[in-house]
Amino acid sequence: MMIKKPANNWQQIWEPSIDQHQVGLWLYQTTQAANALCGNKGLKLHYPLKVALQQGKKGILTFGGAFSNHLAASAIACQQHQLLSIGLVRTDQLDTENPTLKHCLASGMQLVPISRTDYRLRSNPAWLAQLQQQYPDFLIVPEGGSSMLGVQGVSELDLTKTPHGNSQFIVTATGSGGTLAGLALGNPDAQVLGIAVVKDLSLPARITQWCPQTNNWQLITGYTGKGYGRFDAQLLEFCLDFKQRHQITLEPIYTGKAMSALYQLIAQGAFPKGSSISFFHTGGLQGLAGLRYRGSLTEADYQILAAQG
Repeated sequence: MMIKKPANNWQQIWEPSIDQHQVGLWLYQTTQAANALCGNKGLKLHYPLKVALQQGKKGILTFGGAFSNHLAASAIACQQHQLLSIGLVRTDQLDTENPTLKHCLASGMQLVPISRTDYRLRSNPAWLAQLQQQYPDFLIVPEGGSSMLGVQGVSELDLTKTPHGNSQFIVTATGSGGTLAGLALGNPDAQVLGIAVVKDLSLPARITQWCPQTNNWQLITGYTGKGYGRFDAQLLEFCLDFKQRHQITLEPIYTGKAMSALYQLIAQGAFPKGSSISFFHTGGLQGLAGLRYRGSLTEADYQILAAQG
């Protein structure tokens, strides 16, 4: 039987607006640093890397956008395990000044640009079979690391045991669905709420496929704002204020949207009085440099968010 990994990095989030609804909120994160493997990334890659080594593969091949947290994490994880890595990047032309891609290259990842048309085939069995023939010595890992192996890694994280007792609810940002499925499997005594940060009608079916026997999860939609990878001034201000009050960085693509949504749900009375809520910080802080590079963050805002607490 797998021994669950301890979850030691807790911080209580106290606000008058939360306290008045008589709920407790605890945030768990693996590290404050903008490490590409923080949050859910190392968990989702743990077993794919283990399988690649067991099968004698040269490395892993995976997919992502030009600013993908997953690509950055895969590159550094493979480098640490002395494995090769190949990243199929959704872009017409590689921009090697892009901070994420620059990080991937520095970590030894071979980057291959593919068109948006081809990228849409990333879950197509026939296309994947052709890709496997082209790269027979590489283990193919899905976008975002979301697969049964990725789900297994996340399931080993116990987020119910806070420093002040058990949580009845776990909340996390949800993109590709693997983290939500893993937390639901690994924390059967809690209700797991995934705040969708992307408009993807296939998400519920995909999550159900990974955890068909569980009914302790719910996908919360309606908080994607301008859409995946986009945010407004109000959300950015929330992230900046949160950093000032709690010395914890939330980026506005995943964790900021999810925490902002959680605050709204608490204000709406969505949680019974006396409830304890665990919020899983999924990382993604390496993406702050990319937001600055694209002009989505000013230099001043970047310095506030990127500063160590």
